[in-house]
Amino acid sequence: MDLGSVMLILALALGVGIYISLPLTRHPASEKLVANQKSADDIDHKRSALLAERDRVLTALQELDFDQALGKIPAEDYPVQRTALMTTGADVLRQLDQLGPGDGSGSSAEDRLEAAVAARRTDVRRIANNGMDDLELAIAARRRERQEKSAGFCPKCGNPAQNSDVFCSHCGTTL
Repeated sequence: MDLGSVMLILALALGVGIYISLPLTRHPASEKLVANQKSADDIDHKRSALLAERDRVLTALQELDFDQALGKIPAEDYPVQRTALMTTGADVLRQLDQLGPGDGSGSSAEDRLEAAVAARRTDVRRIANNGMDDLELAIAARRRERQEKSAGFCPKCGNPAQNSDVFCSHCGTTL
């Protein structure tokens, strides 16, 4: 046997020996890191599930309020159903608070749930108004009023004229 073959066999044996002994030389710190990662993943999964549940409860509250406003729900059933949903939502928010840092406010879970429902109502109102807020709606109403007051156009220059105009503001022609 030549020297190159012996060195190749020794290198191969050394590699196999290291590969086999690797699990025996694992550090407890690396196992602890793996365990911490798994627990962090479990917490993230639970937080995700609780956030989904919170969104479900908020949607259900919003639909319940809408149905009550339309008169689809009897007056005696509405408070019972709303209280049950509020209790469920408050429990979900408490569990979220236990998992990690909250929003930093000292308000109760019920108050935060009511604030979230109110925020969703304004979002729905904004969508119903084609994405316009109150100021934009007022401007649009004012423009409509001005267009309704328009009497037509000047026969000489074609400039728009209002009902109250006696003369054209552009050329001075009597209207």
